[in-house]
Amino acid sequence: MFEALSGKLNGVFDRLRRRGALTEADVAEASREVRIALLEADVALPVVKDIVSKVRERAVGANVIKSVSPAQQVIKIVNDCLVEALGGGEGVEQAPPGISLQAASPVPILMIGLQGSGKTTTSGKIALRLRTRDKKKVLLASLDVHRPAAQLQLETLAKQAGVASLPIVAGQTPLQIAARAMEVARGELYDVVILDTAGRLSIDEALMDEVAAVKAATRPHESLLVVDAMTGQDAVQTARAFNERVGITGIVMTRVDGDARGGAALSMRAVTGAPIKLLGAGEKLEALEDFHPDRIASRILGMGDIVSLVEKAAETIDRAEAEKMAAKMQKGQFDLEDYASQLKQIGKMGSLSGILGMLPGIGKMKAQLENANLDNTLLKRQAAIIGSMTPKERRNPDILKASRKKRIAAGAGATVQDVNRLLKQFDDMSAMMKRMSKLGQKGLMRGGLGALLPGAGGKRPF
Repeated sequence: MFEALSGKLNGVFDRLRRRGALTEADVAEASREVRIALLEADVALPVVKDIVSKVRERAVGANVIKSVSPAQQVIKIVNDCLVEALGGGEGVEQAPPGISLQAASPVPILMIGLQGSGKTTTSGKIALRLRTRDKKKVLLASLDVHRPAAQLQLETLAKQAGVASLPIVAGQTPLQIAARAMEVARGELYDVVILDTAGRLSIDEALMDEVAAVKAATRPHESLLVVDAMTGQDAVQTARAFNERVGITGIVMTRVDGDARGGAALSMRAVTGAPIKLLGAGEKLEALEDFHPDRIASRILGMGDIVSLVEKAAETIDRAEAEKMAAKMQKGQFDLEDYASQLKQIGKMGSLSGILGMLPGIGKMKAQLENANLDNTLLKRQAAIIGSMTPKERRNPDILKASRKKRIAAGAGATVQDVNRLLKQFDDMSAMMKRMSKLGQKGLMRGGLGALLPGAGGKRPF
């Protein structure tokens, strides 16, 4: 998400950096370009006007024009304005990210939205998160009696998430199902009840009446609107309609991995007053993350999001396995079984493009990364190649000659070139591990990362 916007804004900032000292005319021109970039990213016009007026007002001050690094000052101002548009910033009361559970058990969570927005899948994702991260006992209940197999779909997702689902009783109305779900939750001491309501292809009176009736009957602590980021301004209009008619406490944006513009996210808070709470990026039940305005603004401006990357790693990477791997690396011991283990750990963190998008400055390397075909199918292919090897071959790759490579390629459904490419990457990584072992911690401190590069010889680069 935000790739096009990020690219255009960084182009504006690069031109400002090259000019050194800035005039008011430079700031005015940059403001116009920021305005165009936001409009092309599908940001709502009132939000664009608000952001640009704030940028211009703050950037034309004498402090910016006469500062040592005026371009950096302008970038900081744009960053602050984006954070404010996304619902953050200084002086803004910040609710904790994610879903609020500050209510008496069982806590009802109402999921609302149009058909096809990813509402049912998101219900399963939230259930998994509450069970694993918050250690809550969760009950999933489908109130969708209109879409064929909707209740069976949620039942399947509940099994995948390891939570309970309300038994299906044919012929019940959504209100009756909601009442039964709350009764079961109270009787069996559930912490949270997630009520997945029916959607429609478009907003109509029947949909709104049904959602409003369920909300009045269950009095949910959270009413979460699920919207598809790919629908752009349609998502904003949907949010406005639901908020005006039913009232929402938060928004979950799905398919953010497929939307290159991201204007809906920048418009939601201003249009509805409700915060974006969660982002769904992918079909896996684990593909759900908290929404942090400051971190999203950093991603838009190409500054990365190291905090989220570290949090994601902490959640998914096996600590004991990581410590064992670190000990082997320190000794310079690294074989293909270790490499396969690393590929598995990386795969748990999600798509490679998503991970790389959290690294600072990676936006400028977008074309190179796309040409490199960095996706999870590459990880799976490499894991399959290693899986086709014998234990002896994995521990001692030097014995892999032409005949063995042919057998391995055939077993993995790959080519000999794929096998050679994997072995080259493994050799490069092994060489770096050995240099790390020879340098030791003090050597690394003196030489920095440059000491790990081929030819550095452990000497401090200049």
